[in-house]
Amino acid sequence: MSFIEWITSNYENPSKNGQWGWLHITVLVLCVALIVGIALLFRKRSYKARRIIIWVLVSLILLFEIARRIINLCKTDDYSFNNLMYILLPRPWCAISCWSLIIATIFNKKFLYNVSCYTSLLCALVFFAYPGVGFNNVYILFENLYSIATHSLLLVTSISLITLKFTKFEYKTMWKELICLAVILGYTFLEIYALKIEADPMYFMPGNDVMEIFGFTYPVYLVIYILFIIIYVNAFYLIDDRKNVFKRRRPSEENSVVNQTN
Repeated sequence: MSFIEWITSNYENPSKNGQWGWLHITVLVLCVALIVGIALLFRKRSYKARRIIIWVLVSLILLFEIARRIINLCKTDDYSFNNLMYILLPRPWCAISCWSLIIATIFNKKFLYNVSCYTSLLCALVFFAYPGVGFNNVYILFENLYSIATHSLLLVTSISLITLKFTKFEYKTMWKELICLAVILGYTFLEIYALKIEADPMYFMPGNDVMEIFGFTYPVYLVIYILFIIIYVNAFYLIDDRKNVFKRRRPSEENSVVNQTN
C-alpha cells in the first residue's frame, strides 16, 4: 500500500466486525484516560490555560476536517455545485457537531459551548456504543482514521468543556441553546430537501439504521426519538441548574403558605 493509496483511502479494504474489538476498546479507554487527565491537571488552572487545552483539541478537529476536504477535492473530477457542497459542507450530525465546537471556540460564547457540548457528546456516545464506521475494516485507511479520530475528539472535547467549566446549563438561558438547535435542525432539512447532499443527517427520517436495528415502525421510532432528545437535553439542565430547580422555599414563604391555609 502506497501513501497515496492510504491517504485517499483508495485501497481494497475488506469489511470486518470490529465493534468492541481490541482497537475499539483501546481507543475508548484512551479517551477516558485523556478526559480524566485533562480534568485533574487543568480543572483548577487559569482560564487562559484551560482555553488553550480546548483550542488544542478543537484545532485537531479542524485539522482533520480541512484535510478530509482537501483530499476529497483532489480525488474528484466532478466539480458540479452539488458535489462540491457534498464535499465541503458538514453533512452527518457528527460532522455538524465538529463544526459547532469549532464555531463555539472561535466565538467563545457559553451558550455555543452548551449546545455544542451536548450534541457532540451524543454523537460520540452513539458512535462508541455502535460504531458503523472506522473500526469496520481490516485496514485503518485515512477515512477510518478520520472517523475514529474525530469521534474520539468529540467525546474528549465535549466532556472537557464541562470539567474545565466552559459550560453552564441554566433554564433561564436555555432559549439561546434551543435557537441553536433549531438552526441545526433547519440546516439538516436544507441538506435533505434543497441541497440533497445527505439523506438523514440526524437519523430522524424513515428507514434509518437505528430504526432498523430496533425494529420500530417509523411513527413509534419518531415519538421515541423526540422524547429521548427532550429527556437527554433536559438532563444537563436538571443536573447543572438543580439548585434553582429543586431549591427549598425560604421559611418566610412556607409560613405565608401556612397562614393562608389557616
